[in-house]
Amino acid sequence: MATNKILLVDDEPAFRELAGRWLTRQDYEVQGAGTLDEARAVLASFDADLVLLDLSMPPHFDPQLTLESMADFEGRPVIIITGNADRELALKAVSLGAWDFIAKPIDPDMLAVVVRRAITKTTLEREISQLKQSTQQPTGAASYLGLSPNAQKVRALIERIAPTNVRVLVTGPSGTGKEVISRALHDASLRANHAFISVHCGAIPAELLESELFGYVKGAFTGAEKDKVGLLALADKGTLFLDEIGEMPLPMQVKLLRVLQEGTFFPVGGREQKHIDVRVISATNADLVEKVRDGSFREDLYYRIKGVNIETQALAERLEDVPILLQAFLQRLQSQQSKVLQLTAEAMQWFRRQQWPGNVRELKNTLDSVVSICPQGRITLEDIQLLYPDASAQQSMEQLATANSLLPDDKTLEEQVRELEIRLIRQALDASDDNRSQAARQLGLSRQGLLKKIERYGL
Repeated sequence: MATNKILLVDDEPAFRELAGRWLTRQDYEVQGAGTLDEARAVLASFDADLVLLDLSMPPHFDPQLTLESMADFEGRPVIIITGNADRELALKAVSLGAWDFIAKPIDPDMLAVVVRRAITKTTLEREISQLKQSTQQPTGAASYLGLSPNAQKVRALIERIAPTNVRVLVTGPSGTGKEVISRALHDASLRANHAFISVHCGAIPAELLESELFGYVKGAFTGAEKDKVGLLALADKGTLFLDEIGEMPLPMQVKLLRVLQEGTFFPVGGREQKHIDVRVISATNADLVEKVRDGSFREDLYYRIKGVNIETQALAERLEDVPILLQAFLQRLQSQQSKVLQLTAEAMQWFRRQQWPGNVRELKNTLDSVVSICPQGRITLEDIQLLYPDASAQQSMEQLATANSLLPDDKTLEEQVRELEIRLIRQALDASDDNRSQAARQLGLSRQGLLKKIERYGL
């Protein structure tokens, strides 16, 4: 994981040295600047993710000029460093676009919280930017989205084998995009101008699967009043996708084996042999090796369909792909609904924290549900809580763990409890955009109880 970069702009060399050392120990890369001109020069070669900016800078020591300089930092989050006497100016800085402010003398633990939140915002925005670039091509290898090693490996395999006629077996858990991969292989192949026919082997009753695949002739059975072309014939010169092939009955496996070996078949009730030129791509979430062992899947068929094996991962194993997938789904929903859709940072973090046992399919369905109750298009954590009440509890537990990890061991229990409450209250207020009723619900307090704590701690 790349180290995040911080530009520390302060005219006091001793503060720059001490704060820089402390931030470096927190695994950040830090560059200092003693003037605003120096800060601009540093940014030319140092791509900072975050700027810590003292409110009073030489040569004029005019806070208003410092606030105007925020435009020079090109959209990076800016945390204002100020003295207690400049609180009103600091609040003005926030209203003008600063991420947050922190007063000297600086509490290192509080600085860690503020910096971490700002860095998280930057990271999410960068991922969304990468996502927009990665979704420019909706077909071929680019249609399998993600930045994870598995997603990159899958795309590389698609690019290499799509132009060939090699058979492909796509394996992995349900809902991980096996059909997306199969369509991508077809779209990037020399067969792209012909049909892509998808058959779910478990969704068609065993007694009907043969006639669906091979077709039938008039009079083949009761009700066969005219000839019917099967899916195999429709896929001629194109691609046949056999989804969940592990559920195909054994008698049908024998007949499919003949198609793969000889490229021929007979329609049900027919005597005229048909020739077929089709690429077969199969997919399953079952362990076909185990099914071969127990006799429910033919070994010869297994080796026929397994030319190249592409394996997909559960979404929980590649959570870094969640923002990419969400933005792609949002873009599709935007085009359908003709309105701008946006996830707040807190909502995005909630999506990233889930384990998604239903994988990409569950992720998409969850997003669809949340979007349906957001008529304005801005999706917040509060919206998610309407459908998933445990969202606030999960966030509070994470905040508690984070706050606990920041508490020093050399303070009394009373002092630690006080600091813990202050941190949790500030985080809840920040996450709710200072909506005190919402913050109180998140913390499990009454609104009046929260107001009393705010007054007691001077927040």
